[in-house]
Amino acid sequence: MIEYIEYVLMLTTVLGAVIALIQRDLLKAAILTGIPGASLAFLYQFLLAPDVALTQAIVGSAIVPVFFALAVLKTRRMEE
Repeated sequence: MIEYIEYVLMLTTVLGAVIALIQRDLLKAAILTGIPGASLAFLYQFLLAPDVALTQAIVGSAIVPVFFALAVLKTRRMEE
């Protein structure tokens, strides 16, 4: 049972990254980059690494998508 949760979190990480990559709207893609970060944070917490999980949750789920979204807003929004 426990290993199934790990597989689901790994699959969510990969699928979240793929979904973010195939978006044509760059702002939507920037926001969707938080999905792999959040699922990795849950995976680290599940694997008993709370310090790494907290860092991943802050950086991968919050800071990086915000910086990407700000960069998109400062340039252009739609991919041509």
